[in-house]
Amino acid sequence: MLVAAAVCPCPPLLVPEVAAGAASELDAARTACIDALGVLAAARPDLLIVIGPADVDGRGPHPEGSQGSFKGFGVDLDVRLGLGGDPGALAERPLPPSLAVGAWLLARADWADAPVEGLGVGETLEAERCASAGRELAARAGRVALLVMGDGSACRTLKAPGYLDERAVSFDAEASRALAVADLATLRALDESLAYELKVAGRAPWQVLAGAAEGAGLNGRLLYEDAPYGVGYMVATWF
Repeated sequence: MLVAAAVCPCPPLLVPEVAAGAASELDAARTACIDALGVLAAARPDLLIVIGPADVDGRGPHPEGSQGSFKGFGVDLDVRLGLGGDPGALAERPLPPSLAVGAWLLARADWADAPVEGLGVGETLEAERCASAGRELAARAGRVALLVMGDGSACRTLKAPGYLDERAVSFDAEASRALAVADLATLRALDESLAYELKVAGRAPWQVLAGAAEGAGLNGRLLYEDAPYGVGYMVATWF
């Protein structure tokens, strides 16, 4: 059963070494993410599962010990998912960037409270399949916690990765409100086609969360919402 969740953005720029001179611009987001992880630890889960968007190579489960790297972003920095597992045996299938950022956050928070696994989710996965996957995750252990990595729209300004789209602000506002109050119905109803057009990396992971939270009776709290670089970033906790 799902007992807690943390929602965090997943840009590699969240890692100071990647952001370099612009690192301070995301200090507030980093602080909110670490605070959110504290809520997960306080829930004393039997299992923590990190969920994030992934391309074809990164989709599916990633066992504890899986490794990720930020070398593709010009930084010689490797991360490992959790403390257990056999990283040597898992080196051929690296973590997708979203899960690598999640692993970095866990290491920064000194996570050692429960076993950790990862799940890469296709950004175009249909809503009902997302919800079904979430239900399966919630049934994995008596007390399950989720770290849900994903960004809002990438079309909030002219300089955003997806350029400016006037629909982006309202989409992010709706998603942010839903995350703030653990509104499962609104998350499940997020428009898949519109999310794709707005380059919303978090839509599918958020809908996995909505499926996992069914019947859990969790409350939500929004810790951070902003759009640096024209991309919507939200940090929320469900407990």
